[in-house]
Amino acid sequence: MCTRVLWNSNSVAVVAGRSMDWPTTTEPRLVVWPRGVSRDGGLVAGKRIDIPNPLMWTSSYGSVVTSIYGVGSIDGLNERGLAAHALYLGACDFGTPGPDTAAVHGGYWLQAPLDLCATVAEAVELLQGLGVVPVEIHGHRSNLHLALEDSSGDSAIVEFVDGHVTIHHGREHVVMTNDPPYVEQLELLAAQDFSKPDRDMPLPGNVNARDRFQRAAYYRALLPEPKNVREAVSGVLAIVRNCSVPFGAPYGEFGVYNTEYRTVADVTHGRYFLELTTSPNVLWVDVANLDLSPGAPVRVLDPDDLNLSGEVSAQFESLDQPPY
Repeated sequence: MCTRVLWNSNSVAVVAGRSMDWPTTTEPRLVVWPRGVSRDGGLVAGKRIDIPNPLMWTSSYGSVVTSIYGVGSIDGLNERGLAAHALYLGACDFGTPGPDTAAVHGGYWLQAPLDLCATVAEAVELLQGLGVVPVEIHGHRSNLHLALEDSSGDSAIVEFVDGHVTIHHGREHVVMTNDPPYVEQLELLAAQDFSKPDRDMPLPGNVNARDRFQRAAYYRALLPEPKNVREAVSGVLAIVRNCSVPFGAPYGEFGVYNTEYRTVADVTHGRYFLELTTSPNVLWVDVANLDLSPGAPVRVLDPDDLNLSGEVSAQFESLDQPPY
């Protein structure tokens, strides 16, 4: 139901975008987490679930994220230029973490590397030994896989299939959709070479994940060298818009759903963009404008406000208690 595109081959900025496609609203809010936040991987919105050895940690880095259903983070960027994106994966099987394996619930799987890691390499080291226990909200399980990138252009795809974690680590991993598992997505690229696209090349145009994957790969290969950061961000956002699912798509037949929002992370310059499909405005947060010092309040912003546009770091509201 989602698409992620990374542009790490231009000379201006490392930029990644994603769409969030879902059957109902995911109740997204932008959340600013400062350094020094203590977390318990076994607590879901204050309620403990059955995780024998929950990971306990204190955040080393601050971040701005998009939350999902008030139980966790689904997308975000930290102050060191590490970004992470969680997409639905139907084939996901986290297995059962052993009693000695540190684990987190699905809503914290993405937040842990943003809190603790500065690079993709550090995140890979953390995630290859971390168990995950899914949570169920509104009838949906947190069956996810992760895409990560950093300011060097490094990239990784992390997913659990048949109870075992698989990590694809390298700059070459630049496009991902929700299904099928990533190894099968790579087979799509092998079957269709998009390295030299032209206007006569047949291009899949449906809304299913395979077509979106190939379409994203095609258009990414056509991106012209940007003159500035604005063009780099706009180029990636244009591809994510092209791979988005419009309202009224054939949900029942394909099991796909309309796009609720799109995000773009400029990991080189520390800017995080969000665009709701129900709003004409694009919002962004400049991480340098945020107070991420230990003891600073957690802050939130509801993006569903037509009065919001442009840089919105001053529009966040402080919370007495963390949202999750």
